[in-house]
Amino acid sequence: TYCSLCSRLRRGHLYRIAREEGCSALVLGHHREDILETFFMNLFHGGRLAAMPPKLLNDEGDVMVLRPLAYSAEADLEKFANAMKFPIIPCDLCGSQEGLQRNAMKAMLDDIEKRMPGRKDTMIRAMTNVRPSHLLDRKLFDFAALDARLTTEQDISDDI
Repeated sequence: TYCSLCSRLRRGHLYRIAREEGCSALVLGHHREDILETFFMNLFHGGRLAAMPPKLLNDEGDVMVLRPLAYSAEADLEKFANAMKFPIIPCDLCGSQEGLQRNAMKAMLDDIEKRMPGRKDTMIRAMTNVRPSHLLDRKLFDFAALDARLTTEQDISDDI
């Protein structure tokens, strides 16, 4: 999509400018909904569990990417921006594409939140409480080496 291409180009320019200016960090304005939308896009369309962490060292290892608004709700940020009279610049600047994946994820999340209030907070909290052994990724957990250990009375007395 144009959005993914634009995102890559924009990020490339931001990294380049950060390096030219001697900056070691790049601070971005992604909020809770951006992170949830990205998570579900990766889940449904990329076949992986991934989102955008609040702090990430880029692949080259020279620029730290920070997202200080990662846990902030979009609606709260919008209220604050309006109260402070800050302009809100939408990310859909080109407006040339219908049916974008991110828009579908946003609608899905909004529907879930409407039917079950508080679920966005629960989803973000779940991302901070990952249990690799309860997933299926063999790179995260060695299932082949997992073995049941039967404890006998002798084993217990040996430990005393």
